[in-house]
Amino acid sequence: MDDQPEAASPEPLDRRAELSEFLRTRRAKLQPQDVGLPEFGRHRRVPGLRREELAQLAGVSVAYYTRLEQGNGRNVSAEVLDAIARALRLTDAEHAHLTHLARPARHKKKRRPARAQRVRTGLLYLLESMEGVPAYVTGARSDILAWNPMAAAVFGDWGALPPGERNWARLVFLSPAYRDLFVNWDSKASDMVSYLRLYAGCHPDDPELSALVGELSVKSEEFRRLWATHNVKEKGHGTKLVRHPLAGDLTLSYETLNLPDDEEQHLVTYHAEPGSASAEGLRLLASWGADAGRRDLFDDAGRGPAGGR
Repeated sequence: MDDQPEAASPEPLDRRAELSEFLRTRRAKLQPQDVGLPEFGRHRRVPGLRREELAQLAGVSVAYYTRLEQGNGRNVSAEVLDAIARALRLTDAEHAHLTHLARPARHKKKRRPARAQRVRTGLLYLLESMEGVPAYVTGARSDILAWNPMAAAVFGDWGALPPGERNWARLVFLSPAYRDLFVNWDSKASDMVSYLRLYAGCHPDDPELSALVGELSVKSEEFRRLWATHNVKEKGHGTKLVRHPLAGDLTLSYETLNLPDDEEQHLVTYHAEPGSASAEGLRLLASWGADAGRRDLFDDAGRGPAGGR
């Protein structure tokens, strides 16, 4: 394996820097005409709205907004954050991310001690009972915690990996096979980073997150570029096109279900349109049973992606 620079020891993410960069990148995406402001002159020194224009839209002083964009969110009220979110045309996910970063007093939470991620026995039984439906449970930092045989048939037998390698972000950015698995890999990669950014806003002191971000930043130029955009996105629903060596191209719709007893765990299921070629492909994989489990995605002398541990 080629020599690569070692990732630095994990340090907590700097919440002030995260707040500053998030506000700056959101402001840079807006033009005066987008928000109903006149545009004076053709030459603007900065991309997007000026600070004074954003402050005018939000109804706050320029000095106040400048302090906030410099990362000083101390004692900022929820009402001011709401006004800034409206001025910036933030999505619900972006609004929540801004609130977590700015941390007004009533949103502040005590840091919880680290605990092992476990999946309830009942949920494991549910996964096994979902015959013909690829399904898995993710946890903090996009860790893959549990899955059923159909998920292994489509996405890979994660049981062939050491537990530390079972992470969607690591697989997407460090495993060449996953670039082939997802036909629109760029979309999957962008979504993955957006989810991690949202998690980071809630858990900036998570040392495992810092280690993961550090590793991916060292090893993947694409990850560094996407991380710098500060885009955030909730896990939700949509469609992915998967290229399978046995079943061909599969157009699969996914649904992400939040678990009520653990806010960091999500049940993700995939299905194909009834009567479609993709539905027939899933039936083919189900008929193969355990033989369809895709260990080929991890073929590197039995090790994890990108020569992992």
